[in-house]
Amino acid sequence: MHIVKSKGILSAKNGMNLYRGCVHGCIYCDSRSDCYQMYHDFEDIEVKGNAIELLENTLRKKRKKCMIGTGSMTDPYIPLESKLCNMRKALELIDRYGFGVSIITKSDLILRDLDLLKSINEKAKCVVQITLTTFDEDLCKKIEPNVCTTKRRAEVLNILRDNDIPTVVWLSPILPFINDTKQNIEGILNYCIQAKVYGIICFGMGLTLRNGNREYFYKQLDKHFPNLSAKYKKIYGDSYVVGSKNNDEIMKYFYSECKKYGIETNIDKLFEYCRTFEEKVLCEQLTMF
Repeated sequence: MHIVKSKGILSAKNGMNLYRGCVHGCIYCDSRSDCYQMYHDFEDIEVKGNAIELLENTLRKKRKKCMIGTGSMTDPYIPLESKLCNMRKALELIDRYGFGVSIITKSDLILRDLDLLKSINEKAKCVVQITLTTFDEDLCKKIEPNVCTTKRRAEVLNILRDNDIPTVVWLSPILPFINDTKQNIEGILNYCIQAKVYGIICFGMGLTLRNGNREYFYKQLDKHFPNLSAKYKKIYGDSYVVGSKNNDEIMKYFYSECKKYGIETNIDKLFEYCRTFEEKVLCEQLTMF
């Protein structure tokens, strides 16, 4: 861990990253890519020491309420968060100033802040987005080794459901020759159906590889799936998009099941849903009059 002083905390689209880097160890992580210009070891977490101060100043000055998004680059619930509690402090501010929040995570540590998620959702909107890629628990421990497994994440989804907090699942990425099977997708969809998720973001069966994350991915393939990296290199070369030969069959099944259970799959609509602010207290007051 190392601490830096940041000049700002929210992006132009109101995205927030309290940390840079991660220790979840997911073998496919795009955030390792060179294009993001992270000049320190990925596991050496960069902490924005003045993030909470910056966030409060920014929220206080904002004229229009909005959704604050976090988790797109670094999971806000990495293990370090359990000690620093920066995400909890940020949620307290978001709640206090009446903003909404959209969180992407793989960690059950988010349940620590259930009280704040409920409070925000009662007044505005809180959307929790959870990534699910691998139904098989043993396989999940290889692909996403240092974070809770899919089964536990499904339990988190159920708890959020029971507390009326809307959820969206990221069914991405799916790795060719590893978890690109109908059986895998069926297991994950069953979790989503049970949890009554609002929607599932899925870009198809496959993943993307760029300089930086490609090298790490192949190294992990050599460790856990002998000879598979050579197969990848032969089929895909240095392609950015690494698609599965099973894509058409599985996606047909995916769309059919989601339609049957009323799960939204339109990616543009889901992104819009996650970034659209809704002030529930105001809506209820207007309804009364």
